[in-house]
Amino acid sequence: MSHTHTLETMTEALAMSSDSLSPSSTESVLRAYFHAKDENRPHHLARAFAPDAVLKMALRTQAIAFPPESHGLAAIADTLVRKFGQTYENVYTFYLSRPAADARLPDYQCDWIVGMTEKATGNVRVGCGRYDWKFQPEPYRATDLTITIETMVTLPAGDMPAVFGWLLGLDYPWTNAARVVASAPPLEALAPVVHYLLHPNGL
Repeated sequence: MSHTHTLETMTEALAMSSDSLSPSSTESVLRAYFHAKDENRPHHLARAFAPDAVLKMALRTQAIAFPPESHGLAAIADTLVRKFGQTYENVYTFYLSRPAADARLPDYQCDWIVGMTEKATGNVRVGCGRYDWKFQPEPYRATDLTITIETMVTLPAGDMPAVFGWLLGLDYPWTNAARVVASAPPLEALAPVVHYLLHPNGL
């Protein structure tokens, strides 16, 4: 049995079993997504996405590559967790806003920032952009997620202590742009990231 087929079987089974879990909130769906992506645990995606969910990628940079669309839980897991985890490690992604604790919103938009290292080179990647989520009411799961990647910069492995000292000093996974910018290390390569955080609407 292929690894992809095993992943599809696992995600389908977990999607069925997740329907019986206690009702999710917007916050818990977003948290499950990071448990899956940042921690390389694709089974958590069944608590975040509906089985027929659609992922769309809007890339404003050529510094990273993703397929433009992924349809269904297994394909999303393949794109965001399995293949992503083959290339990157030490992944920390932060939401730059937080929904109310028990809210079950029909949609939610927020900015994000990520830091990670490349397995092959040890180089550091820092990127930022926007999430646009849409949810179904019952069971409460995401039906659509558009990830916009505004910028993605690469720094040498020697900058890892400075970058991760900065990121690990933030509250994970919920923070805000002001805190991120205030504690950012003075590295020239981070300028595009800081600029976006200061001017997310392009002003």
